[in-house]
Amino acid sequence: MATISGQTLTERQKGLAACACLMAQGDMERLEPAVRMALDNGVTINELKEAFSQLYAYTGFPRSLNALGVLSKVLENSPSFGEGKEGGSNWQEGKPWKRPAEWDDARKTYELGTKNQTQLSGKPFNYDFCPQDDYYLKSHLFGDIFAGDQLSAADREIVTVAALSGLEGVTPQLAAHKQGAVNMGNSKQLVDELCAWLCQEGYTLITKWPKGEPNPYGKYFIGQSYLADVGGGVMNVTFEPRCRNNWHIHHKQVQVLICVAGRGWYQEWGKVPVEMTPGTVIAIPAEVKHWHGAQKDSWFQHLTYHKDVQEGASNEWCEPVDDAVYNALKK
Repeated sequence: MATISGQTLTERQKGLAACACLMAQGDMERLEPAVRMALDNGVTINELKEAFSQLYAYTGFPRSLNALGVLSKVLENSPSFGEGKEGGSNWQEGKPWKRPAEWDDARKTYELGTKNQTQLSGKPFNYDFCPQDDYYLKSHLFGDIFAGDQLSAADREIVTVAALSGLEGVTPQLAAHKQGAVNMGNSKQLVDELCAWLCQEGYTLITKWPKGEPNPYGKYFIGQSYLADVGGGVMNVTFEPRCRNNWHIHHKQVQVLICVAGRGWYQEWGKVPVEMTPGTVIAIPAEVKHWHGAQKDSWFQHLTYHKDVQEGASNEWCEPVDDAVYNALKK
């Protein structure tokens, strides 16, 4: 990856970002390999503890505790650190955790929080509309939590931006923290690269196409999908990671698929699966048994419509795609 204005997203930062984004979504299945990836790429155990703890303020205690549980599970099932064994030999505990001195003085915590919030916001910030939240932000979030020394201010905002990128309905907060990430020491180019990377790798779904409502044909799918009518006989289908439809056949009509976001698979019966990425267009001949869906670690979105439709055209749903077949697919 080319350097942008003297900075580029490091593998360590990618590890932090991936874990934060998946933790925010509550995707514990994908979080476990992401934790391993982060530890392999130089994130310390104590840094992940700090990141998951900090994010309770943005995602809630349940998801924070679940993520810490995943980290604990990964460590319990891995070899001892520093013994040259495969799996955990390069993982580092990090610097010892110590109780911040500010925790013993409410005034100092509030003053630290006010200073951190001012730097992050770029100016003094007072939420007079709700004094309770104003105090919680200054004293607890930017005071108590930011008093920890495991993560730098710049890393904290990478973690926060990645987490908010994985949530819906938080656009104002995401925009504020993207600017805050710059104010806390990251370049704007690096923050933009972070958001683009999260989408590119399928951790988030950034798209101009509507996600739609839960798919009414969901009984023919494994996993969650969504359907949106975008007009002109074109439908937009959004697949969550691992979601795919059953094998099926379009009789007397050709189906066209156009990938517009994320990464997915298309496979015809008896043939090698085809990877779909934005811009991939596939015309499926009538009477061909096939399936399509998301890759294991990515959202997937495609437009679909039918052409060469003949009288009596129909769709025949068949058996689900076997887990063993799906899990064996590799990019």
